[in-house]
Amino acid sequence: MAQEKTEKTDNKTTKFFTYKGYPLVRKDNELYYGNMGDEFVVWLQILETADTADIKAATKVALYKMATDESIDIFDRVVKSAEKNSLYSALDIAHAWLTV
Repeated sequence: MAQEKTEKTDNKTTKFFTYKGYPLVRKDNELYYGNMGDEFVVWLQILETADTADIKAATKVALYKMATDESIDIFDRVVKSAEKNSLYSALDIAHAWLTV
């Protein structure tokens, strides 16, 4: 379940959601899961959606486990990738990648 977390830096308060203890940040159809200060984060891209009831649900999600080290070439940062048929399934894999 997503929860809201508050972080205070440089006299500014930033609120963001967490999922299973890790930050989850969304911009349009892209999500980043994990702490940017850690060695890896997971980048999720919602590739397809379908209308279900009153919302659009993700039906195709690509996920990439990426190194956060900016000295590594952007194309070499991806160490794992997968594709899932729901956002929940993708987040479940992302959480496993970050905790193992």
